[in-house]
Amino acid sequence: MHPLAPGRKTPAANCAACREHTHPPQACPCTAAGKWCHGFHAATTDSARLRAWWGEQASFGVGVSCGPAGLVVLDVDAHSAEVPERDRLLPGIAIHQGVNLDGLASGFDTLALLAAYRSRANPVQDESTLRVRTPSGGLHIWYRVTEPGMRYRSSTGSSPKVALAWQVDVRAVGGYIVAPATRTPAGTYDPVGPARLPAPLPDWLAAELTRTGHLVDDGRARSATTTTATTTTTAAASRPVPRPDGTGAHRLLEPLLAEVHGCAAVPQGASFTEKLNRAAYTAGGLVAAGHLTDAEARELLTAAADEARPHQSHRSLAIINSALSAGLHRPLHLKGRP
Repeated sequence: MHPLAPGRKTPAANCAACREHTHPPQACPCTAAGKWCHGFHAATTDSARLRAWWGEQASFGVGVSCGPAGLVVLDVDAHSAEVPERDRLLPGIAIHQGVNLDGLASGFDTLALLAAYRSRANPVQDESTLRVRTPSGGLHIWYRVTEPGMRYRSSTGSSPKVALAWQVDVRAVGGYIVAPATRTPAGTYDPVGPARLPAPLPDWLAAELTRTGHLVDDGRARSATTTTATTTTTAAASRPVPRPDGTGAHRLLEPLLAEVHGCAAVPQGASFTEKLNRAAYTAGGLVAAGHLTDAEARELLTAAADEARPHQSHRSLAIINSALSAGLHRPLHLKGRP
């Protein structure tokens, strides 16, 4: 946790020395001295330090540094803003012209649209996890990351490069969230529904965050070599891997599956997620066009993923499910191919 300025949702001001001399948080002597400079960079769970901070200023609000706390929080906005073109509402997902977007006005609508595209429950209505209504009418949906080593970066819902959906910000590594019960002149951050703790991040949302570039690929997201992993690797190596059978659809899919298979020889930096996502999206288009069955596509994709990354089948399945679902909305017709 770290202090927020009294009555505000921004971090408490730095000390005079920090305000006068710009320097990186890592080089700041204030943190070591027990001060709250640099916002979430000073966040701590040390009870003595927290008592000292709030003892000095009882009207501080409470901020939670999401990265160290293992949190991913969806910050759903309801700001009055011009709605962008449909190709910017859900980055990476082409919304067909036949989809009626009349009435779409906020992050509540785009998050519901994303959930509908994936045939999943709308997180806004997820009563299993902590949800906090903001004074501006938005909603914070709290989740915790349970898969070891997985870390996600923060983003804003208007970012041209990394965004989950328009007006849906992501608070994770490199960001903080206002704790429930914090008061501002505009109102209080009030929890809604029965849950008071964050639930595990749903697989489909983890896959969406990966697809949209939120995964922090620093090596910690990859499994370490353990006895269990070695056993899994041996089992995967001994299992026959299905291969495409030579039809037009399979010939199109084969080089993409080969790229996934090739990641087995490169434990780091192989762009495994991107390659599996591309193969699964293509497979979804082939299924939608009737060139493959869903079962055939899943068997090929799962076998390739398990051969390349046998220690992370749970994550691979989430990527496959998400990309297959996206591909089903874009049938891939093979002209002149059997």
